[in-house]
Amino acid sequence: MFAVLTSARKVPGLIAVVFSVLWLAACQPVSMSGTGGGGSGQSASGGGPVPVALLVPHGSSVPQEQKLARDLENAARLATADLSGTKIDLRVYGTAGNPAQAQTAAMNAVADGAKIIIGPLHAESANAVAVAVANDGVNVMAFSNNSTIAGGNLFILGQTFSDTADRLAEYAVRQGKSRVLTVYSDNLSGRLGKQAIEQALMQNGATAAGSVGYQFSQDGVVKVIPQIKSTAEQNGADAIFLTANTAGALPLFSQMLPEAGLRPDTIQYMGLSRWDTPPQTLELPGVQGGWFTMPNPQRSAQFRGRFEAAYGSQPHALAGLAYDGIAAVGALTKSGRSDALSRAALTQSAGFQGVNGVFRFGPDNTTDRGLAVATVRNNQVVVIDPAPQGFGGAGF
Repeated sequence: MFAVLTSARKVPGLIAVVFSVLWLAACQPVSMSGTGGGGSGQSASGGGPVPVALLVPHGSSVPQEQKLARDLENAARLATADLSGTKIDLRVYGTAGNPAQAQTAAMNAVADGAKIIIGPLHAESANAVAVAVANDGVNVMAFSNNSTIAGGNLFILGQTFSDTADRLAEYAVRQGKSRVLTVYSDNLSGRLGKQAIEQALMQNGATAAGSVGYQFSQDGVVKVIPQIKSTAEQNGADAIFLTANTAGALPLFSQMLPEAGLRPDTIQYMGLSRWDTPPQTLELPGVQGGWFTMPNPQRSAQFRGRFEAAYGSQPHALAGLAYDGIAAVGALTKSGRSDALSRAALTQSAGFQGVNGVFRFGPDNTTDRGLAVATVRNNQVVVIDPAPQGFGGAGF
């Protein structure tokens, strides 16, 4: 699927199928969080194990979600076993990937005594859960990376566009790349990515050298290439920031932009998504020398090794989020403070050590993750700016 293409006319029909699948995923409606709470939270005192509810898509009709549900649960159990100085009573509830069922599961979890909820997976489900338990003072740490739902008692564990864009914009400015052209898909995901990139450029002192949107289709990518080239040349762009991912438009852009004269050795490519998965992506001509972010590779490798040793298979890429949620709760409740699960505690500046590196919740309830900047050289991933080891400040 990701073989290097020799001409625009030879783009395989399979790419169009990929586009259509991702289009359906990208167009799912997004609920804005209107939740309250997120203040005192549930009291963590009591002397016994802390009841924690884990909401995962057990019962989903989607096979990939069924595997993810198992991996999320296994990662959470691995984290629970790793805790020292505190005990967690982990209770698992299936959501079937459905907002209504997720809401019911959350209310059952609170009735069962849960002090905090980790999960669910989807943005709509997370929003429904947070609304349902807000009046009970229960905080929710969802696996979503959709920053538009964060707020109140709803916290986001997933890596956000803003986090990635800020890390790359800061690194680009340090490397002398200060005029950045944004290329984004004209759909919900692409527009959110564009917004994150433009905000990151402004915050880090870079100049937005224009933005070019394209229809999220094979034909849309082909048609937009001349406009990208002319905009980059007219505005003196020294870098192109792409929202495209490896399962969508990136393979096309990586071939066609260099063919149009925007070669990676003359203009810096940057990506809002990871460019090292699947492995075939590393062979694409346009990703050579490009910049993208990734979690701390050493810590991620350690987690994958331990997970495989325990369960006999490699974890899903999102499984580490469940481990991180448990690790955060364990670190907070270890203090013995009754307000350990409050918003003030969850957003403490020192953050937490997760399986993919350090992370913390910001004032907007989204995660700030310690990310590495990587590039591709000779079809191999090379870290060019290591992930930070901590955020500093006093913590639990």
